[in-house]
Amino acid sequence: MSMRFSSRIIGSVASVVGPLAFLAVTPVAAHADAGLDHLTITVADSDNGSDGTYELECSPAGGTHSDPGAACGRLDELETQGVDPFAPVAGDARCTMQYGGQATARVTGTWHGRVVDSSYTLGNGCEIARWQQLEPVLPATGP
Repeated sequence: MSMRFSSRIIGSVASVVGPLAFLAVTPVAAHADAGLDHLTITVADSDNGSDGTYELECSPAGGTHSDPGAACGRLDELETQGVDPFAPVAGDARCTMQYGGQATARVTGTWHGRVVDSSYTLGNGCEIARWQQLEPVLPATGP
């Protein structure tokens, strides 16, 4: 009788724990769409009226960003291309010595289940390209 009772307990525990075990081994990326993507974008010294702090939410698109639909679409497009939109310039990158202006930006928050904290400048060709790759999440700075 005690063997039968313990079999029931083990069976009951397995029926509760079994489905939860899936969550323990599923990567964060698989849960990405379950939460809200929320980014805070701060732009300074742009000299084109784009300075300020903007909120961007995706899935669904919203927030105080001037064009949340286009910004979220661009982030999705980069991800589809296998590009990490928040990755810094590679340390061994060879960058042209050009200056794109004094504008700076910082993007913080959560994107597809991961924490984002990235800074952007226009200090050389690589940084300019990195900024432009993220437009319209970041405002256009050139003519």
